Amino acid sequence: MKGRAWLVAGLVFVVAGAAFLVWPRGSDLLVEASGGEGTTAAADRNAFGNSARNLTDEQRRAFEVGDSFFTQNWVTAPASTDARDGLGPLFNAQACSSCHLRDGRGTPDDGLGLLFRLSTPEGDPDPTYGGQLQDRSILGVPAEATVRTIYVEEVGTFDDGTEYVLRRPVHEFDDLSYGPLVVDVQTSPRLAPPVFGAGLLEAIPEEDIVAAADPEDSDGDGISGRPNFVFGPASPEQRLGRFGWKANVATVEEQVAGAFVGDIGITSSLHPDETCTLVQLDCLAAPNGGTPEISDDLLAFVVFYNETLAVPARRNLDSQSVRDGADHFDSLGCASCHTPMQRTGDDPIAALANQVIFPFTDLLLHDMGPDLADGRPDGEASGSEWRTPPLWGIGLSEVVNSNARFLHDGRARSLEEAILWHGGEAESAREGYKALSEEQRDELIDFLESL
Repeated sequence: MKGRAWLVAGLVFVVAGAAFLVWPRGSDLLVEASGGEGTTAAADRNAFGNSARNLTDEQRRAFEVGDSFFTQNWVTAPASTDARDGLGPLFNAQACSSCHLRDGRGTPDDGLGLLFRLSTPEGDPDPTYGGQLQDRSILGVPAEATVRTIYVEEVGTFDDGTEYVLRRPVHEFDDLSYGPLVVDVQTSPRLAPPVFGAGLLEAIPEEDIVAAADPEDSDGDGISGRPNFVFGPASPEQRLGRFGWKANVATVEEQVAGAFVGDIGITSSLHPDETCTLVQLDCLAAPNGGTPEISDDLLAFVVFYNETLAVPARRNLDSQSVRDGADHFDSLGCASCHTPMQRTGDDPIAALANQVIFPFTDLLLHDMGPDLADGRPDGEASGSEWRTPPLWGIGLSEVVNSNARFLHDGRARSLEEAILWHGGEAESAREGYKALSEEQRDELIDFLESL
């Protein structure tokens, strides 16, 4: 038993003095209010950009301030808009929303929303290019490189004989402005994920996440999720990682501050230094927008915005196809990692506290096999381990962004392709999906699109 409590109808079980309210397992998969009391009913192209419904009027005003600094472009310093200057000198985007289009996932085929982590075989940043390749820059500072992606098609077959085509990405770095990358440099593409619901994920008690881990697969079900404990700029101690593709960031604040400096070149009290390396002299000599370039107060507004973006409600729950798809999701074992239900605990933001939510994630690391491996360790995550991404809202991805892509590097053009790339601990679920009839496969996709 991994400590995962499944809901069984209307009963309260008491285990070791703790009470657990439980409902039927199937009901976990068919609940409309995915984000608890703050769930939004929006299902249009702005479905991911609404504030939680249970905020106070004062909190809504704070949300709007954070929204403006998340959405609007930062500019080169010095500028008359001194609250928004300091862009770069090296960067990947001019605004948070450039990559997180309408608060959703990135669009790698358009050249935005996909970045590359770098490290030496020993785990250190590349001495010339640092820990992240930045393909844009301000005037007078050479960008680090240009990135080209080509796709190699791979044909497979479902058990019923139907063919499918997957795309394996190959990334090439051209026009390296500061010399070659270190020999055997480790690279990892990272697609910008949706940002809504982050505060609810942060509010899940750590002990609940850790209790669901089974690193030695002691129950023999082939699933061995484990937590990633990481260091961060806000604390000298290791803490549970919850965010990022490898669960390598502990808090929303650290995620936001890290993205500001790494993606936009905006320093903060958590990251007071620009990302220029010692050999990037033009970068080192470029003007900045102050020290730091975003104040603690403004950073807090953006953090609050990320924390209180509402989760969209489920749709089409009365559809028989969706209900049958939920049965397939359950029977294939998808819920072993994409845990449907979580509970939040106490939280400084009352709207996030003590909510029953349905993110469909355990926030743990799982080995996804060689096809998805990047070969680059991150904290305690190996080169083949990835955090289970939340599935809530995934059915609206293409409504929000018609060019939405899936998986950590955006290789999957559809939810079906994403399933077919699963391996490692998820290989059994993938093979089970391939064995379904075409009608059953469509039902499972209908279920995912209801999330």
